[in-house]
Amino acid sequence: MSRQQILYVTAAITAVFLLFFFGRTVPKTQADDHAGHDHSKTAAPPAANTGNVVLDFPTMLGLAKKRLNASQLQKVTEWENSVVRGDVKNQQIKVYRTMSAFWMDTIGAFVPYAKYLGEAAKLENSEKNLTFAAHLFLREAQAVSEQPLQVWLAKEAKELFEKALAVNPANDSTKVGLGSTYFFGGAGNEPPMKGIALIREVTEKDPDNRFAQYMLGVGATFSGQLPKAIERFEKVLTLEPQNLELILRLADTYEKSGDKANAKKKYELFLQTVKSLETQGKFKSNPEMLKQIEDHIKLL
Repeated sequence: MSRQQILYVTAAITAVFLLFFFGRTVPKTQADDHAGHDHSKTAAPPAANTGNVVLDFPTMLGLAKKRLNASQLQKVTEWENSVVRGDVKNQQIKVYRTMSAFWMDTIGAFVPYAKYLGEAAKLENSEKNLTFAAHLFLREAQAVSEQPLQVWLAKEAKELFEKALAVNPANDSTKVGLGSTYFFGGAGNEPPMKGIALIREVTEKDPDNRFAQYMLGVGATFSGQLPKAIERFEKVLTLEPQNLELILRLADTYEKSGDKANAKKKYELFLQTVKSLETQGKFKSNPEMLKQIEDHIKLL
């Protein structure tokens, strides 16, 4: 696992922790850590609109750019305007990947990182790259509580999964990913049950499909079917015993169901697994997060 992957996984687990323990919120006029943009040559996706809050790519990158110093802003502007002639497609792919790396490695802003990665994947029409970017968006949609942002992320994931499925209609993981976007508003007014139906197509032929079982568990939590969610999460945990996000979600689901004893066991398992993964160099913990969980265990 590369340093960038370790940092991203760490950030994702921390985001899920914040969601479960504090219910992350962002003022309607800000989305600093997630901000994204519209490149002058990139068609902006439909705005995610929930109530009076509208999020779109140009608005979010505008917010992200406020974090740049003068030199960084000049560099980004040069990249945005660099493709004008010649082999436009390959040049654009290169620029998108350069900007994606910049926003992740230098600034740590998720939306422009993932958006530019996704735009490059669309031009490449590579199943591998399309699904990688799609899963980034889907994972982030699960780790935020702000509905407009969640909807925007899910729509981005849905578009990428659809393009990947057009390349390879037989990819079960892509089918599950596409179905999962319905839970978070990625399908607009389409009901979540339509997404569940897509995922069940996979579990009917492969009952042990981990991703499918996990996302059906997530869907069950959305509909308040906590015992069913726990059953599915426990099944996946037997197959992925070091999945930190899963352990944390399972602990939270037990707690919400009123089963404090099992919730405590899972939170303790989370702490034990973090230590094990750190020893292996596969995870970088957040000491404050671990202290919060330790304190929370004492209250159960």
